[in-house]
Amino acid sequence: MKGDKEDKAAGAAPEKMKRKEYEAELEKLHVELVKLQLWVVAKGLKVCVVFEGRDTAGKGGAIKALTERVSPRVFRVVALPAPTDREKSQMYMQRYMAHMPAAGEVVIFDRSWYNRAGVERVMEFTPEAKVRRFLQVAPLMEKAIVESGVVLLKYWLEVSEAEQTRRLKERANDGRKLWKLSPMDLKSYGRWYDYSRARDDMFAATDTPYAPWYVARTDDKRRGRLNIIRHLLDRVPYKEVPLEKIKFPKRQKIGDYVEPDYPIKYVKEHY
Repeated sequence: MKGDKEDKAAGAAPEKMKRKEYEAELEKLHVELVKLQLWVVAKGLKVCVVFEGRDTAGKGGAIKALTERVSPRVFRVVALPAPTDREKSQMYMQRYMAHMPAAGEVVIFDRSWYNRAGVERVMEFTPEAKVRRFLQVAPLMEKAIVESGVVLLKYWLEVSEAEQTRRLKERANDGRKLWKLSPMDLKSYGRWYDYSRARDDMFAATDTPYAPWYVARTDDKRRGRLNIIRHLLDRVPYKEVPLEKIKFPKRQKIGDYVEPDYPIKYVKEHY
């Protein structure tokens, strides 16, 4: 991408953010996300957030940072598995539309309908004619979504070639991350420029004034996560909902309650 060349010409990338600084900034943003959550519920807003990007770009980590301090009943994450035979016979968009937000919800797609423009195209799972048709139809569908009152945000997480290689090798050598490394990851790794072309076509066809793409650089995962959350907070206008002062009631007295003589099975305390 053009921005990558400009960054190289401008000099080295900034030093990666330290954990202490990251956690301090994330705590502030989490407070704002809770305020946003209360506003979304109070006003019945409908928000849909799409996360796309190459393997290892940091989608999972960004979504975790975004949702770890809010209610999963309001911030709902959708990560659909491969379609069933029945779903394959449906209209392509049908299973995604079923997960669109109702009033008072923020729905986050960990990969979305843009699978058709990305992995399905690059790995040749879908005929090119269907991909082209999808690229024509997607903006129309998104226009209908936005006009229905949904706030639609689309994020592309951009990782460099070198950083992707480093992360994939780390997964291969870390028993905690082996589950993240699939045969599909390895196949797609060798098709870097096929993915680049697919991304470029996707942007050209679906980056619209009403549903634009926002690109977040994620070679530094911590900076990337903070930038995405800050951007989301800026794009969804909210105000602090007035709350009554919290006052805890007095606990009841023990009265005639007696601890039962029951052989409770406690978890063994190894730690």
